Amino acid sequence: MFKLVRTNSKNIDFVYLVKQLNAYLKIMDGKEHDFYNQFNNIDVLKHTIVAYLDNKPIGCGAFKEYGSNSVEVKRMFTLPENRKQSVASNILTALETWAKELNYSTCILETGFRQVEAVQFYKKKGYKIIPNYGPYKNIENSICFKKELIDNEKG
Repeated sequence: MFKLVRTNSKNIDFVYLVKQLNAYLKIMDGKEHDFYNQFNNIDVLKHTIVAYLDNKPIGCGAFKEYGSNSVEVKRMFTLPENRKQSVASNILTALETWAKELNYSTCILETGFRQVEAVQFYKKKGYKIIPNYGPYKNIENSICFKKELIDNEKG
């Protein structure tokens, strides 16, 4: 079983995983990679999670504030050899829980239409497609999502 660790963007394992993510996205995004990459500076990320299996980093995710009630999920990634093991699902749930603890009520995120698995994953996790926000407005390949963080104990 893997374990999840709350940390920040200075964590060397988080930095390692983000480098793997960037290499993957460079291939997926092609000539659009530089455009997207400008919005992925990890220095601003104070809330990151790293998943470990046998003390080896296998996945990560993060969020940053996006308005007073909302966070933007960033840098979700699982190493290819560890996919289909609920790593991303557990990371995303942990990020949502952390955001709720900090009194945020909404998560938003952006991914690309080419990331078919990511689009399916977010839909499965209860995220709804919304109009593209911020820097992703009018970007054809971008698809944006939102999820209300409802406390199941209260409603």
